Amino acid sequence: MKSAEELNVISKLIVDSFYSVHAELGPGLLESVYEVCLIQELKIRKLNTLSQVSLPVIYKGQKLDKHYIVDLLVEDEIIIEIKSVDLVLPVFKSQLLSYMRLSGKRLGFLVNFNVPVIKSGIQRVVNNF
Repeated sequence: MKSAEELNVISKLIVDSFYSVHAELGPGLLESVYEVCLIQELKIRKLNTLSQVSLPVIYKGQKLDKHYIVDLLVEDEIIIEIKSVDLVLPVFKSQLLSYMRLSGKRLGFLVNFNVPVIKSGIQRVVNNF
């Protein structure tokens, strides 16, 4: 488990990646396009990134035959959920928090690329951090 300081350094690199992708592509594309481009930006920054990661559902200590899919997992520590929508609904943040609780991750980002200025599309989400 990385320290808070290490997570903050990684977070800054992730946010820089959001800015780079948005500057290059702008709003209005599919989430899948932003995902592959974001993976490239994270690789440039030498961050280990997995996409479409399956999270098992464990209920009362038993692994069930269901799972969730996380868009990106960076450095095995930070979950990124990618959106390209007109309106970010509260359920999107709740979904990210649920993924974080299920996986024991302390930090996540909800990023909506369908905005004129990317700063307004980035939400940093903390789970017991």
